[in-house]
Amino acid sequence: MEPFIEGKTIFITGATGFLAKILVEKILRVQPNVRKLFLLVRASDSKSARKRFNDEVMQTELFSVLREQIGASNLNSLIEEKVFPVAGDISFEDFGIENSEMKNEMFKEIDIIINSAATTRFDERYDIAMDINVLGALNVLKFAKRCENVKIIVHVSTAYVCGEGEGVIPEKSFSLGETLNKNSNLEIDVERKVIDEKLKELEAQSLTTKEVTIAMRDLGIQRANLHGWPNTYSFTKAMGEMLLGHYKEDLQLVIIRPTIITSTYKEPFPGWIEGVKTVDSFILAYGKGVMNFCFGDPNTKLDMIPGDMVVNSILASIIAHIGNDEYYSSEELIYHISSSGINPLKTSDILLFLFNYFTKNPWMTKDGNIIKVGKPTLFSSMDSFRKYISTYYWPLLKIVELANVLSWRHFDKTYKDLKRKIDMAIRLSELYKPYLLFHGSFDDANTKRLRMAMKEHKMDDVLNFDPSCINWEDYFMNTHLPGAVKHIF
Repeated sequence: MEPFIEGKTIFITGATGFLAKILVEKILRVQPNVRKLFLLVRASDSKSARKRFNDEVMQTELFSVLREQIGASNLNSLIEEKVFPVAGDISFEDFGIENSEMKNEMFKEIDIIINSAATTRFDERYDIAMDINVLGALNVLKFAKRCENVKIIVHVSTAYVCGEGEGVIPEKSFSLGETLNKNSNLEIDVERKVIDEKLKELEAQSLTTKEVTIAMRDLGIQRANLHGWPNTYSFTKAMGEMLLGHYKEDLQLVIIRPTIITSTYKEPFPGWIEGVKTVDSFILAYGKGVMNFCFGDPNTKLDMIPGDMVVNSILASIIAHIGNDEYYSSEELIYHISSSGINPLKTSDILLFLFNYFTKNPWMTKDGNIIKVGKPTLFSSMDSFRKYISTYYWPLLKIVELANVLSWRHFDKTYKDLKRKIDMAIRLSELYKPYLLFHGSFDDANTKRLRMAMKEHKMDDVLNFDPSCINWEDYFMNTHLPGAVKHIF
């Protein structure tokens, strides 16, 4: 890799997350001469942080290629020498780091900060999303300002901070307090007060933890909708961007906005994924035979990008922005890491891939029976979707419920399975509605320029983030779906 990262000390937040794991593996594999990697890990102390890093990061299959390349003992030595898990929490100032010696070492040595910490749940509790996605971003900035040699902050956001956009979505930043509906006044301090007041109100009611969680999730969606965002995730990520842009002063800031992140395309091997991502919720339900209908426009471009391409774009932005190129070193830039502009994929395409894959590779029930899938039915309006459920499923549920009562709960499992199927269908459709009916595409002029810069640096092979090379059918049938089945389900 270019000498820009060689000998550099990099601080990565959200170190046990999906993207950060791919990032750490990539750096150690292609640039083992990095000076140090400080990794923020949510843990009570340094020993616990190291254990969590070993258990949740190093023990994953992701590191098998590197382990094979250099040998297990050499990899262990490399980790001991270069990687320093730091116990802390992004929602606290200075991340609550108690080890003052390590903290002072970080202030002196850090060259590059990559903030990949986030809660990506669309309907997260508003207080949790505020602490991590908004105040967490501000805490990263405050920490960066105390670092003597920091050259760049790369903040991983999401392309969907644009909300339910239409047309071409520009790579432009938010101003502090900007809203999407233009009718409301967004003040982040006011949002924090709303959270505090709601928590006090809920505490006075002596509710269960589950009831408080539901109320705080509802609050997040309400506040997001009030200001024009479809969900808590995109709303809080937008506020995090606002704070970074407003208070960065002369710090070099790069914002990476990926679209829907999927399994790895090539590196370190195809198909690695962890945790149920956006599309995978439906894949899981469909493959299990729980759900064979969904809501969405068949012509909607579902903008997807493999995780390793996102990581490559992060590293490319660092190389470009801390190099000698005046254009990059003087400007705050936003990069849409997306595919819809140059290699679009439609909802109808994915449904066909799903049907073909699970027809050829059916799942089995616990009893050993093959789960047969039918062609998924797609409803292009919420009205037709709800009508279908009320016509075919609610009456059936009522009959099963009655039979269950009359037979002393003989049909309990049938009733619960059917109810779960209906509840999941409604929840997924409401949660993903903004994406299933998304009619925008993402401008990626800055990203194209970044790809050209990597060609000039002769690094476009090492850092490939060009989605035009992806054959979506081949990727889904032979990479993403097998990977999702293996690593998630």
